Amino acid sequence: MAEQFSVPVTVRGYETDVQGHLNQSVYLQYAEHARWSILHAAGISQTELMGKGVGPVVLETNIRYLRELRAGDEVEVTCGFVWGEGKTFRLEQTIRRTDGTVSAELTSVGGLLDLKERRLVADPREYFRALTTDPQRFGL
Repeated sequence: MAEQFSVPVTVRGYETDVQGHLNQSVYLQYAEHARWSILHAAGISQTELMGKGVGPVVLETNIRYLRELRAGDEVEVTCGFVWGEGKTFRLEQTIRRTDGTVSAELTSVGGLLDLKERRLVADPREYFRALTTDPQRFGL
């Protein structure tokens, strides 16, 4: 099994709300950053996806906020794919301070959109398998 993918992020002051907590919308940005980072680490670029006529989409996201984050906190944002049957897949992500404290857990449902037909492709695994230089990043 591949080591869990993660990217480091430092919480910036301008990302916080009036209570000094990381603004709730920024958790989504951190998750998005990790998703694009795992694609990049697996050898897949945004340009390459568009060249194949597909683009990743998030259909649904659930966030469990567990511990606050403040400006200057160092975190790791994980990203892992969970495959089922059909057109969608799950992404499981954790935002964890470097001391091990879990700040948030995110679960998303995603797919690959055919950019011409505006419909999900039938088997997103095959697209990822064909494009990646590192299929283990996707659990393939």
